[in-house]
Amino acid sequence: MRKEDIGIVSTGVYIPNQMMTSTDIAEQSGIPKEVVEEKMGIMKKPIPGPVDHTCQMGIHAAKKALDKGNIDPKEIDLVIYIGEEHKEYPLWTAGIMLQREVGATNAWAFDVALRCSTTIMAMKVAKDMMMADSSINTVLLAGGYRNSDFIDYSNPRTRFMYNLAAGGGAIVLQKGYHSNILLESHMITDGAFSEDVVVVAGGTKQPMTKQALEKKLNYLDVLDPEGMKRRLEEKSMKNFIKVIQRSLQKSGYVQNDIDYLGILHMKKSAHDYVLRELGLKEDQSIYLREYGHIGQIDQILSLELALDHGKIKNGDIVVLVSAGIGYAWGATTIRWGTANSGGVV
Repeated sequence: MRKEDIGIVSTGVYIPNQMMTSTDIAEQSGIPKEVVEEKMGIMKKPIPGPVDHTCQMGIHAAKKALDKGNIDPKEIDLVIYIGEEHKEYPLWTAGIMLQREVGATNAWAFDVALRCSTTIMAMKVAKDMMMADSSINTVLLAGGYRNSDFIDYSNPRTRFMYNLAAGGGAIVLQKGYHSNILLESHMITDGAFSEDVVVVAGGTKQPMTKQALEKKLNYLDVLDPEGMKRRLEEKSMKNFIKVIQRSLQKSGYVQNDIDYLGILHMKKSAHDYVLRELGLKEDQSIYLREYGHIGQIDQILSLELALDHGKIKNGDIVVLVSAGIGYAWGATTIRWGTANSGGVV
C-alpha cells in the first residue's frame, strides 16, 4: 500500500419519493406499455417532488455519505459539485451552498459539468488534484439531477431520453485511505455531437420568449435526429468499450478482470450488448429498471445497490462507466476493499 492511495471512504444516494411508472410514460407518450418496459427498460423512475431541488438533493446525499463514513465535515478540504447545471438558480455556483449546508467550513468549492459523464470526470479531477496538492486530503463530490423537467413526452425525437429521472449522489474520497482504491480513468469527448441535443431557448442564441414557450423550445430536443443516430451507431458502443478497456489498461488490468460493471441506465439491448462484449454475466451488473436514468448519479447508485445485494466483495475489480450528451464517454477502475477489509461503503 502506498501513502498516496486515494480511496472511496463512503457514498450516499438520495431518491425522491414521487415515482413515474411505465403506465404514466405510455399514456403521455402514446408508446405501448410493453415497449416502455421491455425495450426502453423502465418499470418506474423517481421524479422530483416540490422540495427536490437539484443542489438540495445533492446535500441530502452528501450528508448520508458523511454520516456513513463517520467524516467530520471540517475535515473536508475540497467540495466538487457534480450535479446538473439545471438547478435552483440559472447563474449560480451550487458547490458553495453545498459546502455551507454540510458544514465544510475549511473547504473550498467549485462546480464541474460534463452531463451524464460528470461523476467519472470529477473523480479523475479530484484524484489528480489530490495527488498534485499536498493540502487536499479529503474531497466531497456531490450533486443532484432532475433533467426529467426538460422532457416533452409528445416529442418522439427525444424518445431515448424518456428514462430521465431525478435524485442525488455523493462520494467521499480520501488520500491515504487504503480501501476501495480509485485507480485510473479514461475519457473520450467528440464535438461532432456537441449541438445535437439542446434546450433551444433560454441561452444567448435564442432568449426565452412567450413564442418560444408556446413552441416548447424550453424542452430538450434533437436538432439532427438522423445524423445523430448515424454517428452514434458508428461510435457510441465502440467508445463505451474503449473507455472501459483503457481505464483497465492504465490501472494494470484487462477486461477479463472485471468483477462488477456500474453502468448508466440505457435501453435494454444496449446494456446487454456491453455486457456481451466484455464477457460479463447478467449478475455482474445491475440494470436500473426501477430507477431510470438519474444522469451522472447512476454510477453511485449502481455501486450502492451492488454492495447492498452482495455483488461486490473484497478484492473485486469494479469499473464505473458513463456516457453523456455532447458527447462524452468515461470509465474509472476501482480495486474494492483491502486485504483485510471490505471498506466502509
